[in-house]
Amino acid sequence: GNKIVIEEFLQGEELSFIAIADGNNAIPLASSQDHKQLLEGDNGPNTGGMGAYSPASLLTPKLHKDVMTQIIKPLIEGMKIDGNPYTGFLYAGLMISPDGSPKVLEFNCRLGDPEAQPILMRLKSDFYDILEKSITNRLTDKDIVWDHRASVGVVLASRGYPANPIFGFNIEDLPENDD
Repeated sequence: GNKIVIEEFLQGEELSFIAIADGNNAIPLASSQDHKQLLEGDNGPNTGGMGAYSPASLLTPKLHKDVMTQIIKPLIEGMKIDGNPYTGFLYAGLMISPDGSPKVLEFNCRLGDPEAQPILMRLKSDFYDILEKSITNRLTDKDIVWDHRASVGVVLASRGYPANPIFGFNIEDLPENDD
């Protein structure tokens, strides 16, 4: 019974959808998708995320609209109606089923990791200004401007990760920042 329902629910591909809310409105951030499996070619055990990229090709305009209208906006409105207006980042971990419909796996009150790194690399607007407008209920979709270029973040993990990581190694010989 339940195993079949769960297996059917988990068919598809995972997508991270992150928004920022000001108690009344929710503004989506640039899309991102992480890679959970440890090894190349989607092999090995699942991890907390070995890297991420933005934008996510999985997030079509139709899917973006569906997530906002079916999941994010009703959640923000429901919390407001219940007397608990939500302010801050809202991370929705979604499973996109083969028919293209989104299903919620989890909600978090934070930026996703490692998704935050490529998202924030694309942010052209002032991050502090966005946060300030969020906590003072003045956030609009015009407040966030994105670089059109793609961004990638790669995680460096210690030998033995995720089951038995070995601690204490120094990271050496990284290229210099060209800023």
